[in-house]
Amino acid sequence: MSPEDAGPTEDADETVPGTAARPRGALNRLKEAAAEPPPGPFRARWWKSPVRGPWLTSFFGSILLVGIPVEFVTGLVSYASYNPRLAGNDTTPGKGILGFYLFNWITSPSWIYRVSQGTHIVLGLTLVPIVLAKLWSVIPKLFEWPGLRSVAHGLERLSLMLVVGGAVFEFATGIADIEYYYPWKFNFYQAHLYGAWVFMLGFVVHVSLKLPTMWRSLKRYSLRDVLRTPLARTRTEPGDGHGLVASSPSPPTISRRGILGLVGASSATVFLLTAGGTLEPLRSLALLSPRARSQGSGPHPEANDFEVNRVFAATGIPVAATGDSWRLVLSGPRSVSLSRDELLAMPLGTEVLPIACVEGWSTVQTWTGVRLVDLARLAGVDHAVDVAVESLEKPGQPFRSATLASNQAGDPQTLVALRVNGEDISFDHGYPARMIVPAAPGVHCTKWVSELRFLT
Repeated sequence: MSPEDAGPTEDADETVPGTAARPRGALNRLKEAAAEPPPGPFRARWWKSPVRGPWLTSFFGSILLVGIPVEFVTGLVSYASYNPRLAGNDTTPGKGILGFYLFNWITSPSWIYRVSQGTHIVLGLTLVPIVLAKLWSVIPKLFEWPGLRSVAHGLERLSLMLVVGGAVFEFATGIADIEYYYPWKFNFYQAHLYGAWVFMLGFVVHVSLKLPTMWRSLKRYSLRDVLRTPLARTRTEPGDGHGLVASSPSPPTISRRGILGLVGASSATVFLLTAGGTLEPLRSLALLSPRARSQGSGPHPEANDFEVNRVFAATGIPVAATGDSWRLVLSGPRSVSLSRDELLAMPLGTEVLPIACVEGWSTVQTWTGVRLVDLARLAGVDHAVDVAVESLEKPGQPFRSATLASNQAGDPQTLVALRVNGEDISFDHGYPARMIVPAAPGVHCTKWVSELRFLT
């Protein structure tokens, strides 16, 4: 019997005699209307790229599968290096259980923070083209219709939203922080930390769900075969491609090899223009690391001609406060006040140590000054204790003070630096005295030091 002879179906607007009318046809039409995707990107034929598919998505995903965990771990290391358990150091006081892993930050090797934070920033910027390419490759999945098919599908969609939203938020706010650009009202440090945990939650769930698919997709083609395939032989992947393969593709205008080359070249360019903030041989190329190209000024430019974040003119400190009346106050069992000449008359130590900042740039210089352990003994402290360091800057300025952990204060390399590279430090670099702490973030190498409080 043909469909035309089948008679009325259950979709017809009919009722059984003696029963209440039920608009069964209207309900089914509503269901059909809901199942029909809206026009535009929600419809499969909207997407035309013939190279988009599981293999390309999985290839970019395999790079991020390594890069993102490294970013996360180095970010947690950066937070731990601030010793947020000590008074005045915590930029995220509401962290709660997210601080479960914190410990007294180490001082050896002295370059550990430089390497860790340099990796965090340079790798993060280098991954930006790959993240963008990955988002481009999966964008049809963001417009799937219907949006929720089952519990498993809902979990996948939720993890995808956390990954995409988290990636955009973390990378955007991180790049803005490098440029000291804060167009938002929230605290960057808190938002970046909490956002990282949300991002990693979605990342772990998404990888757990998609790892088998990624593995199968990568086995479909070898990288060597892809790199050997020119534009003329570029074809769409077979099958539905999990919603990534175009149902009615346009003729290819770029091969998969071309996309890999474009993304790879973009990442390499970003690396070359940023890595100089950490790698000295590339310093002249660090066009995207502005602080790595901002030099301090002073009476001895040959000694003080290296990177600086916050210059003296921006602090509002009166020049007179750094003159002959300046004293370094030691507060402990004994109170001691020392002029700069008195400090210079003490036994001095010289150390080759880096300054590394959260923005990723770093520099290594030769510092000369009084060892903090010697000043502790002057103040009546004969064992390592935490030390609160105060600057001449006005209260309320960010990082005008910091608390050094006992292991940092007790490290013989920790100096109250008076000279750099054989000459007096300049105003921009902290004259009349600044802290130099091995392996510490730059903001804890306090400049324009006025007081040391030994927290016995």
